[in-house]
Amino acid sequence: MAALPSTAPGAPAPAPAPVPSTPASPLFLRDAELRRGMELLYFGHSHLTRSIDQGLADQGLGRAHHRALYFIAQKPDLTVSELLSLLAITKQSLGRVLNELSERGLVETRPGERDRRQRLLRLTPVGSRMEHDLFDAVRRGMSAAYARAGQHAVTGFWAVLEGLIPEAERAQVDSLRG
Repeated sequence: MAALPSTAPGAPAPAPAPVPSTPASPLFLRDAELRRGMELLYFGHSHLTRSIDQGLADQGLGRAHHRALYFIAQKPDLTVSELLSLLAITKQSLGRVLNELSERGLVETRPGERDRRQRLLRLTPVGSRMEHDLFDAVRRGMSAAYARAGQHAVTGFWAVLEGLIPEAERAQVDSLRG
């Protein structure tokens, strides 16, 4: 008989093992399972983004503004070209977003050190605070979902998401981690 794990006095009890709502079928590559994954990805993303929508709406901003704030926060001195590539939107759309963020004092630009034509983007202290508050709303949902799923499930989830990114774009995504 295996010994029960002991916990030190005052230490939190170990979390129970996660129980998925419906385990993946051994035939996980069939259309029904692929559709289930698409549905979960869609609804999970939808609820996650809704957690920040009110904060954005209160500021008169939208999801494009949030994505720009997020990536600029992740990589200060990001160039406009790099942000354009990350967001995969038109130059005109990004221009509108950046102009609005700059006018509101959330993002500042400066010329590149080697190439003065480059525009380097950085959040202002006010922009950093807003991005932090928006991230906090997402963090709560992600943390709860990660805790329920457990480390191995999170690793698997990351592997699936990384597998959706074309090989040619993975280095760009990896560069955000520093």
